[in-house]
Amino acid sequence: MLDVIGLTSAEEELYRCLLQLTTARIDELASRLHRPREQVVAQVEALRGKGLVQRSDNDPDAPLRPTAPDVALGGTLLRRQEDLESARRLVTQLAEEYRSGLRRHHVDHLVEVITGARVLRDRLRDLQNSARTEVLWFCRANPLAMAGPENVEEFDALARGVSYRAIYERDLLLEPGALADLAKGVAAGEQARVLDRLPVRLAIVDARTAICPLVPDRDGGEPSAAVIGRSQLLDALLALFESHWRVATRLRLDDPLAVTAPEARRPEPADQPGDGYQPDADEARLLSLFVAGVPDKSIASQLGVSRRTVQRRIADLMAAAGVDTRPGLAFQVARRGWL
Repeated sequence: MLDVIGLTSAEEELYRCLLQLTTARIDELASRLHRPREQVVAQVEALRGKGLVQRSDNDPDAPLRPTAPDVALGGTLLRRQEDLESARRLVTQLAEEYRSGLRRHHVDHLVEVITGARVLRDRLRDLQNSARTEVLWFCRANPLAMAGPENVEEFDALARGVSYRAIYERDLLLEPGALADLAKGVAAGEQARVLDRLPVRLAIVDARTAICPLVPDRDGGEPSAAVIGRSQLLDALLALFESHWRVATRLRLDDPLAVTAPEARRPEPADQPGDGYQPDADEARLLSLFVAGVPDKSIASQLGVSRRTVQRRIADLMAAAGVDTRPGLAFQVARRGWL
């Protein structure tokens, strides 16, 4: 396995033998490995050159000692990782130049049609693995190709600095485990918002490639989708996403909820909107789900409290906002900038 960083299998075996012995001479290593002495000498010199073996003095027959492999090989491993990352970026760049050339000369390459859930899922994964700056999602209920928990590529992309903005349909949040899965993405850095309905399913990567299904969900059969390159059609899809992002409700799922006792901090009733009261992290998280239209039962499940506790906290917040209806509370949340 270590041949990828320049260590042969024979050198690795010799080094492991020296690790077991902690110290040994050339003759002892040759005897244990059943190798000619001259071969062991050459391999030891190779390991010394890589910083994995040291002698106590300059005597060729002096005892040998192993050095820490992470110190000796860490720099080489890091350079290989950097080389692989540079190669990945170059391949992505060349692939984009290839597609751009096709689009300039062949209009039919502006849109590629793919069919089948597996093909669609693989393309979504490939695009996320190649993402460099930002991924945009329209996430509708009842996913066609890839459910949220299957999208492990998002976490890898977030870890390397790619931004994620996702808008979820409200019905999707009501599916079992959906809120918990969404909370993991938000905790990793995803920006999440919610709307009643989304016009289409959509993924856009780096403002250069979009994937959009071609037929309505109700038509059934194998899903088909259009892979759209840089064009006015892609510009229109970007504008569609941004217009929905501006009006979508932000979801606050990144702050862990501390289950508070009944005598803990409670909002004070307010006489006017400008009283300066600001919800704490727990209340902001509850309000984000409330304003998004998530039912009390689902909110309770997400926050790990009872439905009655959710209803009591909403009533307390209504009192703080000086209103006696839930629509009034939603209005005051927006007016006061509580989210």
